[in-house]
Amino acid sequence: MKIFTTLLIFIAIALIIFNITLLDFDKPFEGKSMIALIGIVASFCAVFILIIFKMSKKIESKLKN
Repeated sequence: MKIFTTLLIFIAIALIIFNITLLDFDKPFEGKSMIALIGIVASFCAVFILIIFKMSKKIESKLKN
């Protein structure tokens, strides 16, 4: 599970980087730039949720020991 969540975090970070390349900084709220912004925000949410999940698993393992 540890490797899987780490892999998902790296994939989400790669999606953030990819969507930043699609972003048009002159008009960030029009056309495909808006879709890229939504992708960036969604990827950040995924990263934060996965980090929270990893932290909860660490806490759970410490409480069992």
